[in-house]
Amino acid sequence: MNLASLLDTHPVDRLALLSRGRRTTFGELQDQVGRLRGGLSRLGVDPGDRVAIVASNNWYFVVSYLAILGVGAVAVPLNPQSPRAALTREMSNVAVRAAIIGPSAKGHLGDLSPEDSPGLEFLVGAGFTPTGGTSLDDLMDGAPTEALERSEDDLAVLVYTSGTAGSPRAAMLTHGNLLVNLRQIAAASQDGPGPDDVGFGLLPMYHIFGLNVVLGVTLATGAAVLLIERFDPISALEAIEKHGVTLMSGPPNMWAAFAGLTGVDPSSFSSVRMATSGAAKLSPEVATAMEQRFGVRIQEGYGLTEASPVVTSSMEVESPLGSVGVPVPGVEVRLVDVEGQDVLVGDPGEMLVRGPNVFAGYWNDPEATARVLDDEGWLHTGDIAVVDDEGFLYMVDRIKDLIIVSGFNVFPAEVEEVLLEHPAISAAAVVGVPHPHTGEAVRAYVVARDGISIEEDDVIDFVASRLARYKCPSKVTFTDEIPTGLGGKVVRRSLAERIEH
Repeated sequence: MNLASLLDTHPVDRLALLSRGRRTTFGELQDQVGRLRGGLSRLGVDPGDRVAIVASNNWYFVVSYLAILGVGAVAVPLNPQSPRAALTREMSNVAVRAAIIGPSAKGHLGDLSPEDSPGLEFLVGAGFTPTGGTSLDDLMDGAPTEALERSEDDLAVLVYTSGTAGSPRAAMLTHGNLLVNLRQIAAASQDGPGPDDVGFGLLPMYHIFGLNVVLGVTLATGAAVLLIERFDPISALEAIEKHGVTLMSGPPNMWAAFAGLTGVDPSSFSSVRMATSGAAKLSPEVATAMEQRFGVRIQEGYGLTEASPVVTSSMEVESPLGSVGVPVPGVEVRLVDVEGQDVLVGDPGEMLVRGPNVFAGYWNDPEATARVLDDEGWLHTGDIAVVDDEGFLYMVDRIKDLIIVSGFNVFPAEVEEVLLEHPAISAAAVVGVPHPHTGEAVRAYVVARDGISIEEDDVIDFVASRLARYKCPSKVTFTDEIPTGLGGKVVRRSLAERIEH
């Protein structure tokens, strides 16, 4: 088996990708991926090598991802908008041997060299030739090779997440993990994606939701995917109508942007037959507005990177508003109290998940893995939920201090570490605050060093130069002290009370 072989089962003349005005059939995609497989092998990429993809949602990403899997290597998709320092750190953490750089990252990674990341040997530019490297076009200018056979337990992808174990760690997802979750998604919806569908590919492919739920599902079912690199609601509407988009998956902020549009024809979404929201909690007001204004009923689900990612779905059940549905076939879910005992119906408990889609652990971090995966195979998600008498699940809260911005996980400790690197800051704490479009936003509380002047914009710019934009504070509050407990840990509850009052 090989996850990349999913595309080989479809008619060669069927449309597979719409990217940058370019139409690619499954036959063309098979040929392109085969030639890039050959190029990567000739370059020296071996099975098990980690290969980074630093690209937006476009043809470059898809061909690179499938070719990397096909040669038996491990794909490491990274956010092309992250600062250079963050990207090189993530590459170093997993000993990336080769990196494919897309046009969106050329500006800050075009001169990347092996000295920037230990273990890095090969640089490939998508649409350009990097210093000391080669171009994607040159790699594809040769004979194709066949995909290598892999086992279900072979590592396929490393996806960075901070969801259940603190600061960002690379979650190990196998060919079997990803493939079985595609089958679970299909089994959860009898009227799910099919060969006549066109998916809306807005969710970034470096996020597991975009990678496996959007790209993976369309490739598996023979549907086409319209790849969106930058989101603008008006332009998106035009694309939806032009290409007859039938499947839409996105985070709550996407749906909020659509719901907030004025002067839009109610028939704009007439082609959409299936709409889902995930990665964060969807506002009931947004869901109601989309259904009343455009006739689009949004189904919610729940998932996390460590589960490849889908755990629950509302696709085949009439879930009440606000519910994330029921577990997909093949997945077990328990809600437990602090002592590990099952809670009663209606009582909140931590969600535990078990199934063949649960990840293999965190890269080179057995301690973090042991904190979330117990001896019986249960994944401790750190998320609190309740279940009603009919078996519908509702997400309530998070055990940890995780902040979710537009579906992306932000761990306060990571942001605080960066804040404390600023020479004018002596103490800092970060909390999440409600935001109408992104679900939550990051707010920082900082204590300035005596005698040093500092402005809010200085703090935000400082963090933005070191972390991805979604991790940056949108508001900075200066304070005389940061509340801490007896052990010196920040009492975030006190900061939350300040916000409320």
